Amino acid sequence: MTDTTKTLGTMHTWSGVAGVRLEDTYATDIDDLWDAVTDPERLARWLAHVEGDLQLGGRFDIRFTSGAEGPGRVVVCEPPNRLVLDMAPDDDNDPSVLEATLTAVDGGTRLVVEDRGLPADKLPNYGGGWQVHLEDLRLYLDGRPTHPDWGVRADELKPAYQAMQVQQS
Repeated sequence: MTDTTKTLGTMHTWSGVAGVRLEDTYATDIDDLWDAVTDPERLARWLAHVEGDLQLGGRFDIRFTSGAEGPGRVVVCEPPNRLVLDMAPDDDNDPSVLEATLTAVDGGTRLVVEDRGLPADKLPNYGGGWQVHLEDLRLYLDGRPTHPDWGVRADELKPAYQAMQVQQS
């Protein structure tokens, strides 16, 4: 059973840009975790179906398990530590940046995910949604099935994120 009260994330505004930041540590080495967050075949098992050019500067299309979909562009790729994606490459007025940072730690690898450029009034939805994705990553790495109904788990998490204060950075 999943602890419905534990949150992995925080909600922020960075210089007026709203977003969420989630962090968890996984019992695997940094190269394996990097592969799990960048290889399309592995991504499809826990996060999204991705097609396109996944090289620096490349463009791709993504369809998340949550149902969200759209284009993206690889802005920074520093294996095995940092990946930055522009999730609205064709919209100069609606910047959306997704950043993953991996750090080797005792017993595994810490993953920090920041999704910036989100609608401020929807941060609890994004916080809960990204937490489900990171929980699914853990389940996948442990060889267990991911959440069978992504939306049910996201709904369980939403009240915890709604009660959270938005941190000003």
